[in-house]
Amino acid sequence: MRLENFLALTQAALLNEPCIYSFENIVFEASKVKRGDLFFAFDHDDIPLAVQNGAYGIVFENKTDIIDPEIAWIRVDSLDTALKKLLRFKMIEKEVIAYECNEIVLKLSMQVITETNFLPIKGDLRSLFKSLWDIESRSIVLFCPALTDSAIFATVKTMPKRPFAPIEIMEQTLFETSFIYDDIFYERQLISPFFISYLEELLHFFKTAKINYKLKKFTPIEHFEAVFTNKKLEVKNFGTSDKVLIFEPNVSLIDSQILFLKRHASWANIIFIVPSSPEDERSENIFTYKREKDIINILKSNSFHFALVAGVDKSILNKPLPKQTQLIMDF
Repeated sequence: MRLENFLALTQAALLNEPCIYSFENIVFEASKVKRGDLFFAFDHDDIPLAVQNGAYGIVFENKTDIIDPEIAWIRVDSLDTALKKLLRFKMIEKEVIAYECNEIVLKLSMQVITETNFLPIKGDLRSLFKSLWDIESRSIVLFCPALTDSAIFATVKTMPKRPFAPIEIMEQTLFETSFIYDDIFYERQLISPFFISYLEELLHFFKTAKINYKLKKFTPIEHFEAVFTNKKLEVKNFGTSDKVLIFEPNVSLIDSQILFLKRHASWANIIFIVPSSPEDERSENIFTYKREKDIINILKSNSFHFALVAGVDKSILNKPLPKQTQLIMDF
């Protein structure tokens, strides 16, 4: 990228008269800087190393000393804002088509094998920059506005509405589903029936946008995630105990998940643990907490088959969790 183009796109201030006119790559880690790179100094202390490694330019926010007048010293009001402006330009230049979706659809899309011209994205701005800067022209990007700033895209489209019940469920438990889609049978997938409507929406999007895909074995997506335990809250393998903690960090999904559990596990003793709120009127079997340690006390003080825990993930358990493996059993 030419220096003059960078300054025009970011409205940055060039503080000296360097001997260079262009940069090879934009880099965020000083240890990875090579000769000709432009270094974004998120950590001011890394600047000397970046210069030593051959940076042709340093982009920074706060006042800093010019230790090599032959390279470009560029001040911006915000490093993040500068990156967003660069990405927005690149997305326009590459004619990228961006679609927004909810968090569940996005995370399911990351478990589907697709062509390289389709890219579901999430993460911090620097990781997004690395993923998007060299993206193929006219690629399709899927993102969640709650996780990614939509300002990096000039135009954002809404996903098409899904058709009525395109997935035929053959067998199901609370956490596994066997289903048919497009005349293909997917057996014992580790995806709860709760997520099937989200999967329908995603698959319809693939068809509408003409994105080739292949479903593989699903793994937990940190929503409605089941952790099998014993009475001491020690973690067991998937399907090997009758006490299950279900974690849902997104509180907005809780009401629908409560209804799902009451409908599909009416036989079970279920408790619901939610963040406390003065506006809420809680019914029987719904417990509230103010601190994460309160959750553990509630779990230890009550008997249950299923405990739906809202607002946190499984990391609240005291001991590190082993990787759970799916237990294959005959129907």
